Amino acid sequence: MSLTFPAPSADKAVQEGAGVFAPAFDANGLVTAVVTDASDGELLMVAHMNEEALALTIESGIAHYYSRSRRKIWKKGESSGNLQTVHEIRTDCDQDAIWLKVTVEGHDATCHTGRRSCFYRTVAMTEDAATLRILDDRLHFDPATVYGTDAADTGTK
Repeated sequence: MSLTFPAPSADKAVQEGAGVFAPAFDANGLVTAVVTDASDGELLMVAHMNEEALALTIESGIAHYYSRSRRKIWKKGESSGNLQTVHEIRTDCDQDAIWLKVTVEGHDATCHTGRRSCFYRTVAMTEDAATLRILDDRLHFDPATVYGTDAADTGTK
């Protein structure tokens, strides 16, 4: 039997206090999940979870997300071997966002591009345009070899 969650409380004190975990899923049935490395705190990724993905994550201790592009549950690292073991789950004050502290198995990479973090670029203004600069160009694995396709085609979001 899968874990289920009660509806969020209309009482702000109840929703912000200790006790029952009642995630406030949005109109699409999702909460935002922020994922950091449990040991060094690096931001690894941001994804979404529906009720099933959140329940699977809590029950199994392995991060599951909801892929909006594929419209299905996604066990992070199932294809690449980079499973995310969850060490701590936090929620924000109104329970509409989740923070996962994880360790990453396999190549210690989270991004489908082969990098450790999905946040490997900075945005800067140059002349009249916003541009991207890559800060982390180290690939922990070759996406074409791991996924058997171009990394851009993995549809992980």
